[in-house]
Amino acid sequence: MVRASQATTFSSSAYFDDRGPHGTAQPITEHVNPHSRPIVSYFFPKGVGEHHYGERHPMKPHRLTLTNALVMGYGLDKQIHHIYNPRPATQAELEMYHDHDYIDFLSRVTPNNQNEMRHLIDTFNCVEDCPIFSEMYDFCRMYAGASLAGARKLTAGACDTAINWSGGLHHAKRGEASGFCYVNDIVLAILELLRYHPRVLYIDIDIHHGDGVELAFYHSNRVMTVSFHKYTGDFFPGTGKLDDNGTSLGKHFCLNVPLQDGIDDDMYLTIFKTVIEDTVTAFRPTSIVLQCGADSLGCDRLGAFNLSIAAHGECVNFVRKFNVPLLVLGGGGYTIKNVSRCWTYETAVLVGATIPDELPATVYDPFFRDSQWKLHPPLTGRVENQNSPASLQRITISIRNKLRYLQGAPSVAMQEIPPDLEGWLADEERKQEEIDEERGTVLAGERRSDRSMARNEFFEGDNDVDQDEGPVSVKRTVSSRKPRASGKRARGKARGRPSASAKEDGEEIEEVPVAAPPRSTKSRRTAKPRARARAKPVEKDKDVPDADFEVAADAEADAPTPVDLEIDIS
Repeated sequence: MVRASQATTFSSSAYFDDRGPHGTAQPITEHVNPHSRPIVSYFFPKGVGEHHYGERHPMKPHRLTLTNALVMGYGLDKQIHHIYNPRPATQAELEMYHDHDYIDFLSRVTPNNQNEMRHLIDTFNCVEDCPIFSEMYDFCRMYAGASLAGARKLTAGACDTAINWSGGLHHAKRGEASGFCYVNDIVLAILELLRYHPRVLYIDIDIHHGDGVELAFYHSNRVMTVSFHKYTGDFFPGTGKLDDNGTSLGKHFCLNVPLQDGIDDDMYLTIFKTVIEDTVTAFRPTSIVLQCGADSLGCDRLGAFNLSIAAHGECVNFVRKFNVPLLVLGGGGYTIKNVSRCWTYETAVLVGATIPDELPATVYDPFFRDSQWKLHPPLTGRVENQNSPASLQRITISIRNKLRYLQGAPSVAMQEIPPDLEGWLADEERKQEEIDEERGTVLAGERRSDRSMARNEFFEGDNDVDQDEGPVSVKRTVSSRKPRASGKRARGKARGRPSASAKEDGEEIEEVPVAAPPRSTKSRRTAKPRARARAKPVEKDKDVPDADFEVAADAEADAPTPVDLEIDIS
């Protein structure tokens, strides 16, 4: 109930409309389990809806205030895990994508000095669609900061879904404004996601082509852009043909779905679900950015589609079910009462709550009087549908053919943590093993001194086993059998290996120092490979435990060997 003291305002008009037989939605009172998944974060910069483009300008930031009022009126704030008032973006953060001169211009220009800066206003396209209004730079920092905050929460794993209805301004370019957009918060958020996510999928369901985002990543294979929009050649921004596929590394990573006026719910949902499912299967994104421009709804001031709020929300629900970190942004939408209802309904979809068709009582009841305070007013059937099933099938086949060229999702090599997160760590002296391990070398943690030598190569060095000087310790098993006569060369497989009977008897093994014989004068070039005894090099003064130098039984008896040792045992 409304108190008697609050029933009227200073203008003597009713504070709340008398709805008569029409009901009022009661707010949700049950709080969400803080440990439930998915974790949803809601970003609403305080005061972002108070800015004003101009009296006759179609862009009304006040729609954000309406949306937030309905979200709170339904009690959806109790179903949201975290609600943030994010800080504005800094100039350095804006310049991660935009040119310094352009951002500097936005920070200095005001309605009072715009005449003195007329030459720069023309240079940066801040005319007509993008006028100069009061506190314009602060407005840009607010919505961009909210999108960046959402991306940071996703990369940190603090939430699974981040919502920022003030963002989604997809037309802004690197060095100029365009289509009511001054700062491209979507590109900034994607760049933040790319610091940790190897592949980001951008989906745009605004009626206008997302040309600013597509242009930013036109050469990249780590971001796939998919835009569903109206395309006639002269409808703003005039881009987004079916044949626009990207270039260089980004070829086939740019998908456009051009549609005609009057598309209805069934056709739109069919092509949307088909294209998105095929794209997710082929690209396998690790995060998704969804731009939910509400000018694709029926009865929009600048749009020409026949979509209902339920169909628009079903697109959001379909993307949500992929269970991939999701950043949900606003965008276009110029019939503000429908925009606020649409984004409120989609907030409920994202948190998994069911809300009634009646709107809750808010201070903005007069905005919804003509629709009898309903969440889903009839919006379809106002424009003739110029799309045919054959044309949509042709688009679907073309998209699938492009996806075949991907040949698997691109991967990203492992890299160092980005410097801004590691800058607070002091440089420390590291050992060579740690440096090798960071570089990913196979020698990390070990040092090998083995020499590599070809068969026809002579070797002289500290590790040479054929050195002329120095005693060589050879293990010999004492056997009860009579040893061979001295002066005779031991040949065959019995040469140079311990006696098998000695192993069986288990007698002790003694080391007999033997002077190294002179190096054989026979050339290794003439030695037959099958007659070589492949033994592991033995360092000086080290024991060789039970080394087995057995050669194959079918080795030729008279084959010369690379090294012959004559051992005289007395």
